[in-house]
This record gives sequence, C-alpha cells and structure tokens, in this order.
Amino acid sequence: MPPGLAFEGPVVETANGGTEFEWVKYEKIKEYTNAFIIHENEKVLLGYKKRGFGMGLWNGFGGKVDPGETPAQAAVRELEEESGVTAPLQHCGTLFFVVEGVETAFNINVYSAYEYSGTIVETDEMRPKWFSIQESLLPRSNALTIVDPGEEQREALPPIPLEQMWADDEFWMPLMFNRRKFVGRADFGADNKMRRWWFGAVPASAPGSS
Repeated sequence: MPPGLAFEGPVVETANGGTEFEWVKYEKIKEYTNAFIIHENEKVLLGYKKRGFGMGLWNGFGGKVDPGETPAQAAVRELEEESGVTAPLQHCGTLFFVVEGVETAFNINVYSAYEYSGTIVETDEMRPKWFSIQESLLPRSNALTIVDPGEEQREALPPIPLEQMWADDEFWMPLMFNRRKFVGRADFGADNKMRRWWFGAVPASAPGSS
C-alpha cells in the first residue's frame, strides 16, 4: 500500500500504474470530502465545477473540512451548499492525492447515498446534472441493480463523462457503485496529468462489499 494510505481489514489491489515513477513527497495533509447521490444504481448526480480548483471538470460534491468539523459533517454541509439537497451519506472510501510541486496532500473521504431530500439547484460553484451509469462501471448482471429500465430509458441520460473528470475516477467509481469500500492514491504532475496510482478495496465477498 502506498505512503499516506491506511485501511482497516483485508484489502485487495484493484489497479495500479505508473510504477516507473517514485511516489511524490509531501509535507502536510489537508482533509477534504466528496459526495455522490446514486439513484437505483442506474444514475448518479455529478456537479460541473464552475470555479476554483478543478474548474471545468465533473465531480461529486465536496470541499475542505472546516476546523471543528468531522469529515461526515463537512460532507453533508458541502453537499447542501453545492447542490441544495441533503442525504443520509455513508462513508464508502478514501482517496489520497499528491500534486508535484504542492507541499500539501489531499486526503479525501468519499461518501455516497441512495436517496436525498430537497430540490437540486445550480449554485455559484457547481452545476448539478444526472448521468446514467454505463455498463462498464456497473455491469447489468450486478445483483444490486434493482431496476433495469431498458435501453430506451438509459439513453435518455448521457453516460458519466469520464473524459471530463479527474483521471483516477475510472479506477475507483466502479468500486463505489458495487458498494465495495475502497482506498487509493493518485499522484499528479505539475500539468495535472496522473503519473502514478494505486487502488484497493475489500474483497468482493467481504463485509463492506454489499
């Protein structure tokens, strides 16, 4: 497991790459959150970042953990501030990002929920939009798929725009959709291109994978 990561219980490697590079060194760690609303395992709510770090990319809803907050409290607050809704968020994974030339690493607690309350609204920072979960990220044979709406309804929503998201997302999002608690690290160069990565999750048959 790469430096900066910790995981309680058994974990199996699910992806790794860029092993020709050394892990980037960091001096400090800052806490962040990222939250996703998933509806009937068929679609996911993402937000288009309108300003600040990650501008122009689609992502979940989240941000910095403020002093005195727990990550769980920050996740609820950020979700409401950025999308207008509240949800019974559950922790589903941890990501650790390091950027070359930046002394502070990002420790990101990831949360998901399968229901929400309130009205989804666009905010100054994020523009929310539903996307269908393509089969490559959640196979239709998955036992958790409750409803199969058929090809016609699935095509009504665009698929998750991985080409407009952070490069690491394609490695851990399938784990989130399959409800396997995960952990991962991704190092980025000064050009924001991912150069080394490692991801792991609980074994498919272990607690936390259903």
